[in-house]
Amino acid sequence: MFSLRLVERPMPTGSTDPDVLLDWLLDSMGLVRRRADQLGGDEQTGALHRIMREALLADPLRGWDSKELGDQTGLSNTGVHHHMTRLRECGLVSTQVEGKWHRHILRGGSMASATALVSAQASAVLGLRMSELSRMVEPSETRMAAEAEAEEMPFSIRVAEAGPREEGVDQASALAKDLGLAGDGKKGGGSLSRDLLVELCSSHQPVTLLALSERLSESRGRVNTVVDRMRSAGILERAPMIDRIPQDVFAGISRQFDARGEEWLMTRGGLGRLDESVAEALVKGVKSGSLDIDAVRGILEPVPTGDQRVLLNTLGGRMPFGVRLAGSDGEAVSSRVRGHADRVLRRIRTVAQRLDEAE
Repeated sequence: MFSLRLVERPMPTGSTDPDVLLDWLLDSMGLVRRRADQLGGDEQTGALHRIMREALLADPLRGWDSKELGDQTGLSNTGVHHHMTRLRECGLVSTQVEGKWHRHILRGGSMASATALVSAQASAVLGLRMSELSRMVEPSETRMAAEAEAEEMPFSIRVAEAGPREEGVDQASALAKDLGLAGDGKKGGGSLSRDLLVELCSSHQPVTLLALSERLSESRGRVNTVVDRMRSAGILERAPMIDRIPQDVFAGISRQFDARGEEWLMTRGGLGRLDESVAEALVKGVKSGSLDIDAVRGILEPVPTGDQRVLLNTLGGRMPFGVRLAGSDGEAVSSRVRGHADRVLRRIRTVAQRLDEAE
């Protein structure tokens, strides 16, 4: 069944070296596992690279059987079988059975043709899986009230068509696994990724990692690992928790007034940068002991959010961030994920064309 991991990597700009281009393609299609800084290093002579370079790219439509591939590359029959299975799953290679032999070809007879077919299939499968996710999402405008953090994680997602469902595995669990949210290993992670997906699909506000770990009775480290996968897949994003600003400003003003006094609050504490009536109301409240979170919320209501964040920083606080779905409804989330995937697939097709021209 079709299964492909898309991994966003910097384009090999300007390179015409077939080994570098092939290495980038295999990496971007999740067929090799390595750190980004290893791209183009010694691993380019690895088994999968040799199969592609010495056989399938050299004679794409020959119809290579396992013995011929082993003789050509020096790999064992087991190694050849393992790598050809992965190439078939991602759609680069097709196989025809002739008696006891399986003959493999590079689809379309070139890397450009093969990746064009892979791209079309990946887009179709991802569209179907995103439709499943869309139906899980509760629409919410309040979820997107605050602007998201500008920094994005490198895109990475698994695109796998739905297969036979194991006993006791519901649709959400299967979807989380097929999108790679549970990780690529065989150990655990499935239940947590499913629970996080369900929790965040129903959340109307950003949620902190601490809150998620408490709700799901999981360690913060494990929650963070799965959340990072969801952010890489474009499903989640970090966003400031604007509703927490009054609480943290109240704590900061109270603490700094007791420690440093009114003059510090008006100067280095940042109150002097606010409108005079706002600053006076805050100082009057903290001096009289009548200031509380609700009072701070009311006083800061006319103050732009950006200025509230600056005030929190000058008081020694930090803007609290949470995670949320990257859209107000399922269609918005789906569109974002598919947009990221389309960008990676376009790059793959471009580099594949360059590889064919360099051969």
